[in-house]
Amino acid sequence: MLPDILKTRTRLPVVASPLFIISHPQLTLAQCKAGVIGAFPALNARPESQLDEWLAMITEELAAHDAAHPERPAAPFAVNQIVHTSNKRLEHDLTMCVKYKVPIVISSLGAVPEVNAAVHSYGGIVLHDVINNRHANSAIRKGADGLIAVAAGAGGHAGTLSPFALVQEIREWFDGPLLLAGAIATGGGILAAQAMGADMAYIGTPFIATHEARAAEGYKQMIVDSQATDIVYSNYFTGIHGNYLKGSITATGLDPDALPAADPSKMNFEAATSGPKAWKEIWGAGQGVGTIKAVVSVAELVDRLEGEYQAARERLRI
Repeated sequence: MLPDILKTRTRLPVVASPLFIISHPQLTLAQCKAGVIGAFPALNARPESQLDEWLAMITEELAAHDAAHPERPAAPFAVNQIVHTSNKRLEHDLTMCVKYKVPIVISSLGAVPEVNAAVHSYGGIVLHDVINNRHANSAIRKGADGLIAVAAGAGGHAGTLSPFALVQEIREWFDGPLLLAGAIATGGGILAAQAMGADMAYIGTPFIATHEARAAEGYKQMIVDSQATDIVYSNYFTGIHGNYLKGSITATGLDPDALPAADPSKMNFEAATSGPKAWKEIWGAGQGVGTIKAVVSVAELVDRLEGEYQAARERLRI
């Protein structure tokens, strides 16, 4: 069953994925006010003391929005925590989430019971992202409330499994909250995710090409100009396989078709090579880029997704 926090205030069954460097309060607030669950990585607040300021700003502004617009309250927000030994800020950032009672925590790159217990202490929920069924089992055993199935074609760190295969395997044993990520960039894609068995879609790349996103204008335009064939899958930049824009790789002087493999044991979320760095120079994106035709506001993007979602429902008469 889907918890109320994931459905009662949402206009669409969508969680906006937390985008490293790009997501910040302005983007997150715009997403929540537009009716989808907004999110940002805790590591985007730098220095770490800024996370306290960001969480205060977001909680206060959303409360003010709800007071002014009781007929259409904002959707809740989420904070992404990188649960990996390379993240030396985890304890501090988790303490801030507890302080502000962040409704949803998205955990990545490691499932740790202590993180789940801390979020549960104030009534929050934890969604853990996974790329295979084994990781999904481990996350639930360790106390996560729900799963984000990151299938082939998702932007940034992603797996290689078909969304059909990944969702089917997880749904054989898990009936809790399940989100699906992987090239979902239209309202029809959101409905398809639900048809496959997911409760919600997890969407990232389309939000990069919005006015509110903290991304370089060249990055936004490259997303508009790219197609699925312009996405390169490599672990060279962080030690973990991910999807990146071919044009950004070429711009650094590297051959996107001949990238060496990185040593996963030396994984560092911010930088795993001595060369160009993800995500400042090497730009992440998913295979859904071909449907993104212009840089628009978050409100315009959500309007488009909702229109396409309702049109898809009508087309299938559901």
